[in-house]
Amino acid sequence: MDFTQLLSNFLPAGLLDHFVITDFKEAVRNKEKQTSFFIYLEEKNELPDGYEASLYESKGFYEEKTVQDFPIRGKALYLVVKRRRWRLKSDPNIIIRSDYSFIADGVKLTQEVADFLKGTGRDPRRYNE
Repeated sequence: MDFTQLLSNFLPAGLLDHFVITDFKEAVRNKEKQTSFFIYLEEKNELPDGYEASLYESKGFYEEKTVQDFPIRGKALYLVVKRRRWRLKSDPNIIIRSDYSFIADGVKLTQEVADFLKGTGRDPRRYNE
C-alpha cells in the first residue's frame, strides 16, 4: 500500500476521483499548540462534465481553501483544497469551475462532517475558523 492509498482511507468517499494528494504535513495550528494533520489536495486537470474540451483551457487555480474533517487519533484533520478554473478560449471573461456538493455550503467542513454534527444537535457553523 502506498502513501496515497493510506491517506485515502481518511478522506471523504469519492474525493480522489476529482483530486490528487500533493502533500501531507503534521503541524501546530492554534495558540494551544495542538498538533494537527494537513492533507493538501489539488483538483485534477479534467474539464467539468458538459463542456467541450477543445473550447476551454485550464487557467490555474482559485485561492486554496482549508476544510476541517474528522479528527485522526485525537488530532484535527484539515484538507487544504486547490480548485482549478477553466477559461473559454474565445472569450477570456468566461470562467468555469467544477461544482462539488461534498463541501457544505457556508461552513468549512466536509458535507459528511456537517451532517454528522447536525445529527448530534450541534451547529457546524460554530466550528468555522
